[in-house]
Amino acid sequence: MAGFEHARALITGGTRGLGRAVALQLAREGARVAVSDLTEESAAATVALINQGGGQAIAIGANVAHEAEVQAMVART
Repeated sequence: MAGFEHARALITGGTRGLGRAVALQLAREGARVAVSDLTEESAAATVALINQGGGQAIAIGANVAHEAEVQAMVART
C-alpha cells in the first residue's frame, strides 16, 4: 500500500472510464472508496471489483445536480 491506508475517497462517476480507474487504484493503495453514480445499482459493479480485490467500497446513488443529494452522499461517505 502506498500511503492511502487511512484515506476515504468519494468518486463521482466511478462506474466507468477514468472514474472507475481512479476508484480501483485508490482502493489498491488502501483507501476506503465510496463510488457514486445516479443509482446505487449502477455503482455496484465497481464496488464489487474493489471488494473482491480485498478493498473496502460502498455504492451511493446521487445526482450531483441536486444539492440535497450531494450533501447526503458526502455525509454517507
